[in-house]
Amino acid sequence: MAEIILKAANISKIYGKHKVLDNVSIKIKRGMIYGLIGENGAGKSTFMRAVMGLIAIDGGDIELFGETSTKGLQHARRKMGQSIEMPALYPDLSARENLQVQAANGGVGEREIADLLRLMNLEHTGKKKTKHFSLGMRQRLAIASTLITNPEFLILDEPTNGLDPSGIVEMRDMIQRLVTERGITVLLSSHLLDELSQIATHYGILHEGKIINELSKEDLARVARQYIEVETTEVEKAVVVLDEMGIQDYEVINGIEIHIYERLDEAAAINRALVFENVRVSRIGTTRQKLEDYFLQLTGGTKNV
Repeated sequence: MAEIILKAANISKIYGKHKVLDNVSIKIKRGMIYGLIGENGAGKSTFMRAVMGLIAIDGGDIELFGETSTKGLQHARRKMGQSIEMPALYPDLSARENLQVQAANGGVGEREIADLLRLMNLEHTGKKKTKHFSLGMRQRLAIASTLITNPEFLILDEPTNGLDPSGIVEMRDMIQRLVTERGITVLLSSHLLDELSQIATHYGILHEGKIINELSKEDLARVARQYIEVETTEVEKAVVVLDEMGIQDYEVINGIEIHIYERLDEAAAINRALVFENVRVSRIGTTRQKLEDYFLQLTGGTKNV
């Protein structure tokens, strides 16, 4: 059985009369990239701060690397890095110089610094001052600073926020290298499920302080699987035709749509069969459920939020 890195049980946090976290339970095993998805204000950052010990919780239990006592948790957190509160960067220093300052406190040598610069795609920045870096470069350098102590568990709060498309791709690649090359377990957050789907292995959907669903990458793939969408006001007649064609993997949606999950290359043949049986088809085509639509269905949100 894989080692449990984080076990959070019924974590609650209250500010005034507002319950920011409401009995949140999450389990993260070694090697996972766990994506915490939720709208702004759902409680993602608060949960991460609680795990890092940056705020006190009002209820529940936190276990890190098997430790639960106050002293044990303090020791366990030495194995962790976080970008919830980004470390300060020195704008007039280069990337290497910034890491050298951080390394002075951690006893890290030049070889480790060179490895971090390579890992973060910053090895060619030379003497360029940090104040002239792009946002993506600064964020990668900030994360490099948290890796100086060689953590086993890394917490990243909205690491792609504000980045352009190329910066997002670079950040995703960097996180994947941390896992594959360094064996680091990662907890990261985002308000975009589609973005997390590009990298995470497991997902927890946080809504109004509660975990309302957890999925693996395989679960998410099934949610967003491709299907033939048939729109008709004669669903009952259409279902008879599908049954006669031997099609079994389908479902009726909202009384006017049928989603067919098999024989995806036979949309034209299915349409002909329906028309032949005088089923009025207003629309047919192959599509895929968008992850953001799935997220909005779960949270009851709208695309304009």
